[in-house]
Amino acid sequence: MRSGVLAQKVGMTRLFTAAGEHVPVTVLQLAHCQVVAHRTKEKNGYVALQLGAGARKAQRTTKADRGHFAVAKVEPKRKLAEFRVDDDALIPVGAEITADHFVVGQYVDVTGTSTGKGWAGPMKRWNFGGLGGSHGVSISHRSHGSTGGRQDPGKTFKNQKMAGHLGVERVTTLNLKVMQTDVERGLILVEGAVPGVKGGWITVRDAVKKKLPDSVPKPGRFKLAETASAAPAAPAAAAPTGAEPTAPAAPAAKEGA
Repeated sequence: MRSGVLAQKVGMTRLFTAAGEHVPVTVLQLAHCQVVAHRTKEKNGYVALQLGAGARKAQRTTKADRGHFAVAKVEPKRKLAEFRVDDDALIPVGAEITADHFVVGQYVDVTGTSTGKGWAGPMKRWNFGGLGGSHGVSISHRSHGSTGGRQDPGKTFKNQKMAGHLGVERVTTLNLKVMQTDVERGLILVEGAVPGVKGGWITVRDAVKKKLPDSVPKPGRFKLAETASAAPAAPAAAAPTGAEPTAPAAPAAKEGA
């Protein structure tokens, strides 16, 4: 079982196939999704990866969280999430997961927070049919009607479908197909709609009810922070050695001037 990713919902657009058919897709963007910590059986009782995404100002981060990010040597993150993984699927701390972690054609499960719609009646919230248009019904055509019996059972049962707050719930959409990825811009395009508003945080992971393609990278596709910083460090270290013969001459010229 591989790790998932944290992404932000950008919006919806469409792609055109070779046959000219258009496919509606949702654009998800990886906002520097990095591994912040490991969860191990010895210390925590389970194996998981803690990922962080998004930028957060240091002055808006608690002292405890600043220390947590400092141990991982990553910038403060706006959003954190954990993903259960296998023992051999751990990704190094500080590594940034890229968009090609998922391959085109595979299916993913997407989880987000649904759009809040405020207080809603039973017809909008539960798809009730409403009351009749005649036979003594007036004013209350969109009401839910009776909610319980009289003496038997003498109460309204819990979880009765009635009017109430709609939305702002954790929703998981299964088996969305990955249509395209863009590594440079960190974009993942999945077929269909994704729960949540634009800018909302979304978790994406391999589909549970679909077979994982053999072409997916294991334990995942990522880039290490050390390799990115080590590349320019080598020439910088070699430059002083090559400039040693001319280094004393420069101060002498300044002093003479």
